[in-house]
Amino acid sequence: MILILRPNTDHASDEFGLLIRYLESLNGIDTKIHEVEGAGQRLTEVYLIGDTARLSRDFMSSLPCVKRAVRVQESYRFLGRHGQDDLPHHFKYNGVTFGQDTFNVFAGLCAVDTREHVQQMMEALKAHGQTCTRMGAYKPRTSPYSFQGHGKDCLPYVFELAGTFGIRIIAMEVTHEGHIDEIAEALERTGQPTGVMLQIGTRNTQNFELLKAAGRQQTHPVLIKRGFGITLNESLNAAEYLASEGNRNVIFALRGMKTNLGDPHRNLVDFAHVPVVRRLTRMPVCIDPSHSVGSRESSPDGILDVMHATAQGVIAGANMVLVDFHPAPAKALVDGPQALRLSELGLFLDDVRIAREAYLKRLDAMLAHQKTPHSRS
Repeated sequence: MILILRPNTDHASDEFGLLIRYLESLNGIDTKIHEVEGAGQRLTEVYLIGDTARLSRDFMSSLPCVKRAVRVQESYRFLGRHGQDDLPHHFKYNGVTFGQDTFNVFAGLCAVDTREHVQQMMEALKAHGQTCTRMGAYKPRTSPYSFQGHGKDCLPYVFELAGTFGIRIIAMEVTHEGHIDEIAEALERTGQPTGVMLQIGTRNTQNFELLKAAGRQQTHPVLIKRGFGITLNESLNAAEYLASEGNRNVIFALRGMKTNLGDPHRNLVDFAHVPVVRRLTRMPVCIDPSHSVGSRESSPDGILDVMHATAQGVIAGANMVLVDFHPAPAKALVDGPQALRLSELGLFLDDVRIAREAYLKRLDAMLAHQKTPHSRS
């Protein structure tokens, strides 16, 4: 059961103290308190864990400070909506806000190769008003002979350049618990010039020890990609691992499914699941068109397939885009054939803006329809 308290409840108030003392007196039930940043207000959720079936929802709703009580379903206990469409969840990290009504683009290098390329990428991002990027330092590869990333050796100059060019957040994949510590140490040594969003890649979606480690730390938000060969439910439960360990600042990424039915694309694009994830959970939803499409092919209209796929996800309500760019794709050590060129960054951002505006217009039209008398008959 979740107790949703009245907005901006003061934790130092007598009412709040009375509520907590009562909850602590309940046998066999533990409590966890979670702060939620809503639109213009702060909400407190109190999770009751244990035998809550015996608790009356009406009675729990009448307790001091409580706005309402929500009976929790078993699936997605911390991240799910539980039939309550208005349950909010926003989180802010290093000045950037994430939620199901926000939108952010993370364009950058799939894998860091040279300092020069990192600098060129960040210069281009700054020129286009972008404050987020992706930079891969640790790269799990199918072949043991492929480039595995520079690891911790590149972190200091990546972070320093990010600070120089006003990059607030870098999405960076980790494949081992030790990578989290290496990132924290490098940020500390360089004076915290930027922030890092930990990324759990598709190969590690069911690496449960890594999920637990990323969930135990609450400094960095986590972007978790859907597993390429498992069900959506299994992938969402992987995200729940993060939340159950304490970190609920989680973004869920769709990146295509591994199946030859998607040929000639690298994966079968699954962006129709954007509204599904938004309906089942409170997580912001990211799309990764680069790893879904995996090429620079274009349709007869001249628009790249990767841009068409991006627009499909954005117009369906995606809250974040993770996309590969490279100053010299032919020299990229990872996924060069799918990387967009820096000269295409402005065009890509314009196309994304058009798709986002179309989604917001769709949303306005739906809300207007719901307000008309005939729509309620």
